[in-house]
Amino acid sequence: MKRILRVVKKEFLQLRRDKRMFGMLFIAPVMQLILLGYAATVDVKNIPIVICNLDNTKQSRELISHYTSSGYFTPIAYIDDINQIDHYLKSGKAGMAVVVPVHFGRDILAGRTPQLAVIADGSDSNTSGIGLSYASAIALNYARNIVVKRAESYNLIKNPDDLPQVVAQTRAWYNPDLESVNFMVPAVLVMVLMVITLTITSLAIVKEKENGTIEQIVVTPLHDLEFILGKMIPFTLIGIVEVFLVLFVSVYVFHVPLRGNVFTLLILSLLFVLVALGLGLFVSSISKTQQQATMTAQFFVMMPMLILSGFIFPIENMPKFFQYITYLIPVRYFMEIVRGIFLKGDGFADLWPQTLALFVIGAVVLSLSVYTFRRSIR
Repeated sequence: MKRILRVVKKEFLQLRRDKRMFGMLFIAPVMQLILLGYAATVDVKNIPIVICNLDNTKQSRELISHYTSSGYFTPIAYIDDINQIDHYLKSGKAGMAVVVPVHFGRDILAGRTPQLAVIADGSDSNTSGIGLSYASAIALNYARNIVVKRAESYNLIKNPDDLPQVVAQTRAWYNPDLESVNFMVPAVLVMVLMVITLTITSLAIVKEKENGTIEQIVVTPLHDLEFILGKMIPFTLIGIVEVFLVLFVSVYVFHVPLRGNVFTLLILSLLFVLVALGLGLFVSSISKTQQQATMTAQFFVMMPMLILSGFIFPIENMPKFFQYITYLIPVRYFMEIVRGIFLKGDGFADLWPQTLALFVIGAVVLSLSVYTFRRSIR
């Protein structure tokens, strides 16, 4: 234990001497969480839209007012030539365009079904898909109001509520207001914690190689496992501090509800930190230079985990082959753990499958780290 503590002390001394490391460890995570917390949102509002009203009747103006007052669309231009739409969409000034055709009002008064054109910039498929669904819903609501008014004018109904209709009583559990920040910030917490711990530890052993001190360590009575533990303990303690920092920002800056037990979150966060540290040490063991370690960590570890963890793309939408691969990604399990604790109030009884998976992956990764370290110094 004394030998391990000596290595721990050496690591803290090195961290203290590196002034840039303080900002990287404690300031960068908070800044990343704040920036990503505000930027990483799936809410689609205020889509810039171009209005092309070729009819200019009372009915067409009523329809346009439904779009402009919905809160989903922001009109940036009113045009009377359909050929101008391409300019706005191609330049990126607008994301959608609504074209009200000629004789729109006359067709409505005659009881015919007029056609309405809604054009979207398909280069942004997510925004376009959501915007088109909003546009369709607004058009359907406008059509229903016309039917109600016409039925009232012919005394077919005395009350619009007498029309046969199906009403869905919707409820959203765990996130009643459907705030995307409540869903995204816990995921950002996971990614920030992974990036910081993995990046720092990926340089731990390779730095000793570049400085030429690894040979001096090898000839000491220090065992390989003791050296690995001595390297991991300081970064584990730093990782715990990181958890408290990002947890504070999540709850008190973004006001994300923490419905679960804080103790449960801290214990499982510690388990994930150990897994990330193991991955970082593995990368450091197989690398010869700090530049190589950084590139390996970013492109072969962090990038696949970011894509396959469910942070950006839903796992259910991936091909079956990649869905099976995600079971090997530790970030996937910790993402489910953090979101479950924050939003659903899950405990150990609910999260034991994810916890077991993290434990198994951590044991395998740490074993590989020790093995590759022994191979790298021989």
